[in-house]
This record gives sequence, structure tokens and C-alpha cells, in this order.
Amino acid sequence: MNGQTFEIPAEMRVLAEKSVEQARTAVGSFIGTAIKTAEQMQTASHTMQASMQSVVAKGLDQVQENAAATFDFAQKLVRTRDPREAMELHAEFLRNQIAALQAQAKDLGALTQKTLQPTA
Repeated sequence: MNGQTFEIPAEMRVLAEKSVEQARTAVGSFIGTAIKTAEQMQTASHTMQASMQSVVAKGLDQVQENAAATFDFAQKLVRTRDPREAMELHAEFLRNQIAALQAQAKDLGALTQKTLQPTA
């Protein structure tokens, strides 16, 4: 080499700087969107988990109600004096339990449906 140095033209340096800045902006935007999406997914996950806990809690409350009604019935049944009284008591228990189960199924279904609706 005879002492000449190669110099990058100013236009190429300006173009390269713009390209680097555009790439930086694009990557920053991508990372920002990824973070926002992850946060939204986490929020939706927490919401769904809380909703499912509500469904489970409601179901357990219903199990307790049904168990209490069954034990109350059993206690009354052992106190009956004759088969007619036992049959009447049994018929009343069945009517009450069918009504209770229908109401519980409706409540649990509505709560489950609300839980499974997409969160906005």
C-alpha cells in the first residue's frame, strides 16, 4: 500500500447509522410487545385461576348443603314411628333435594359459563 487510506463515504456511514437505529427501534418495539403480551397472559391466567377457584368453592358449598340435608333427613327418619311417616318424610326429602339439585346445577352452570367466557 502506498500510504493511501481507505475512507468510508459519509453517505454510507449515515445510511449505516440509520439502519442501526431502525433495527434498534424494531427490536425495542418487538421486546415491548412481547413483554406486554406476557403480562396480559399472566393477568388472564390469574383471572381464570381465581374464577375456577370460585367454581370449586361453590361446588364444595353445595356438597356441604346436600350432606347436611341428608343427615337431617336421616336423623328425622330414625325418629319416625311407623312406615307411613317414614314414606312421607322420604317423599318430602326427595322433592326438596330435587329442587335443591336443580337450583344448584343452574347456579354452578351459570358460574362456570361466566368463568369460561373470554376475558377482555
